[in-house]
Amino acid sequence: MATLLLVRHGRTTANSSGVLAGWAPGVHLDDKGKEQAAALARRIAEVPLAAVVSSPLDRCRETAAEIAAAREGTKLALDAGVQVDDRVGECRYGDWTGQELKKLVKDPLWPVVQNHPSGAVFPGEGGEALRDTQARAVEAVRDWNARIEAEHGPDAQYLVCSHGDVIKAIVADALGMHLDLFQRIMVDPCSLTVVNYGRMRPFVARLNDTGGAVTGLIPAAKRRRRGKSAATDDAVVGGGAGAP
Repeated sequence: MATLLLVRHGRTTANSSGVLAGWAPGVHLDDKGKEQAAALARRIAEVPLAAVVSSPLDRCRETAAEIAAAREGTKLALDAGVQVDDRVGECRYGDWTGQELKKLVKDPLWPVVQNHPSGAVFPGEGGEALRDTQARAVEAVRDWNARIEAEHGPDAQYLVCSHGDVIKAIVADALGMHLDLFQRIMVDPCSLTVVNYGRMRPFVARLNDTGGAVTGLIPAAKRRRRGKSAATDDAVVGGGAGAP
C-alpha cells in the first residue's frame, strides 16, 4: 500500500517556553520553527507526494504550507493543496492545556502518562484518553492509505503533518508496540518519519530524521512485472543492503 511520510510541526513559542499547547488557539511557529519548516520543505522538494494532509492546528498548517509552497510551479506541485484532517490533530489535554510542563510533572497523572499511557485520560472538559488519540490517528492513516492507493497506485507516497504524541502513537501501532511503550519513541520538531504500509505488515523505514538525505524516497525508474508493483511485503532476512 501507500508510503506515509510523517512530519512533526516546527518549533513553536509553546515548545520553547515549556508549555503544553494542546488545542489552544494562536500557537504559531517561532523563528526557529519557521527555519526548520523551510529547511525540511527544501529537503523533500524532490520527493513525489500524492497529498499533503495536516492537523487543523496553526503550527501544523504553517509547516505543511511551507512544504506545499516549495513545490509550487514544478511537476511535483500538489493537485489539491494542503488537506486538513481533524483526526491527526493534537491530543486533547483538557485541563493540562496551556500549563507549564514543570508544573505538570507534579500532577498525579504525570507518572501514568509516562508509564501507563494507555490508561491516561486527561482531566477536565474535552479531555481525551491517549488510547483514543491513537485510535483516531491510526484510523485516519488507514483511511488515507486506502484513498491514496485507490487514486494513485500502490507506490504512491503522501505526507501527514501532525504532533509529537500523535506521531509517536502512529509509529507504535506500525511497530506492533503497545501504547504503554510509546514514550520510548522520540519525535523532534520538523522531524521526518517514514512508514511503508504493506499488505502483511508496516515497515518503519526512518524515524525522527532531522537532516538525512532523502534520495531513497525518490523513485527510480519504476519496475513492473506483469502489471504489479516490484515491491514486496517480505522483510529482508539479515537486514539487506539498504536504499540505493
